[in-house]
Amino acid sequence: MLTYGTNIKVFYGNACREFTKSLCSELGLPISRCTLKTFADGEVAVSIDETVRGCDVYLIASTCKPVNDRLMELLILIDACRRASAGRVTAVIPYFGYARQDRKAKSRDPISAKLVANMLTAAGADRILTMDLHAPQIQGFFDIPLDHLLGCPTFVQYYMNKFPEEEFNHDDFVVVSPDVGSVSRARTFASKVHMGLAIVDKRRQKANVCEVMNVIGDVRDKTCILYDDMVDTAGSLCNAAKALVEIGGARAVYACATHGVLSGPALERIEDSPIRELVLLNTIPLERNTPSNKIVQLNVAPIFARAIAHIHGGTSIADLF
Repeated sequence: MLTYGTNIKVFYGNACREFTKSLCSELGLPISRCTLKTFADGEVAVSIDETVRGCDVYLIASTCKPVNDRLMELLILIDACRRASAGRVTAVIPYFGYARQDRKAKSRDPISAKLVANMLTAAGADRILTMDLHAPQIQGFFDIPLDHLLGCPTFVQYYMNKFPEEEFNHDDFVVVSPDVGSVSRARTFASKVHMGLAIVDKRRQKANVCEVMNVIGDVRDKTCILYDDMVDTAGSLCNAAKALVEIGGARAVYACATHGVLSGPALERIEDSPIRELVLLNTIPLERNTPSNKIVQLNVAPIFARAIAHIHGGTSIADLF
């Protein structure tokens, strides 16, 4: 028996205004009304401006920068809906912050991704919907259901349209993993676009700084597509692109990633790199007037809308993959 009613309510955090507009347009639903504001001392205040009693509530909130503010918004939204007697509360998190802190890299390190999972559960979330976690095993950090969407099908469709098989010899293309940790997702992507696979071997000296060592695989005179889950400072991606051209002899380099964090010098590095085009998904909103003509952003709100429709109806989301 369902513990929630037939009504769907969709609210959003400050990072997901445009994303939620697109999502609700796909669902044919109005955006539900709430007020989010910040007091002078930085505290987040939330007011739900319509009834959610017994409703199936979806809270759209990417925990992108400023990460702690966005996370607190989501936690307080969850608490507000739970205290207003919502039937079920689903946290829709296109980009899951703190996902890179998923293990103890050295002694006395925290596992912050597990802490965030505990906080979301303690706040009252009934389930989680997210996309391309940095480490898939983070799903096991939750004691509530988590639906994990993949950005790969969107990139497959984009590149199959950009480089159609009837016009291009796919033997002249290769998918490249920018590091060993991304090999699994790059292999899956390569198999779907019918291209070969190569790996950039690097040795990271400290956080956000890396040194490229070697290119594993044949990329000479080929068009390379670098594939990763996120671009933060873009050091790894741009160093990999440089290695592919200077060491591997690649003809051209394209890149794609699910989450465009784009911190610090990322935009400048991308502009100065051999990368011809960087394709990102809109799990994180781009800053207005982003000074890069190389960046293309694809809309995945319709995929999240379809997932929400399946979750609400109690049906499998497997067809989304």
